[in-house]
Amino acid sequence: MARVKRGVTTHARHQEMVKLAAGYRGRSSTNFRMAIEKVEKALRYAYRDRRNRKRDFRALWIVRINAGVRAEGLTYARFMNGLKKAGITVDRKQLAELAATQPEAFSALVQQARAALEAPAASPSAA
Repeated sequence: MARVKRGVTTHARHQEMVKLAAGYRGRSSTNFRMAIEKVEKALRYAYRDRRNRKRDFRALWIVRINAGVRAEGLTYARFMNGLKKAGITVDRKQLAELAATQPEAFSALVQQARAALEAPAASPSAA
């Protein structure tokens, strides 16, 4: 049986990893062993941060909504409670967009939430 030399395959695999590390500083972008470590670390960060991005954006939306609501004299928690009582289902991403770009529309939502908060709660009937 003929001997199979693996140099071409190994070189190709090494070059693929080094190509992924292009742009890294120093030997990290040229040395195979260092490139493996750096690329794997980068992939771990990417995996983690794809999940973190979702919570980061939600926090950003809440900050923007809170800023818009406080200008109207309410707090974020009371505003969201008022929206729920009023039966308005708009997600935080859209609320933040409204607060930043269309203050008059956002103000109308705040007024509806405030009205729902001030409406007398339905008293439970005595059975």
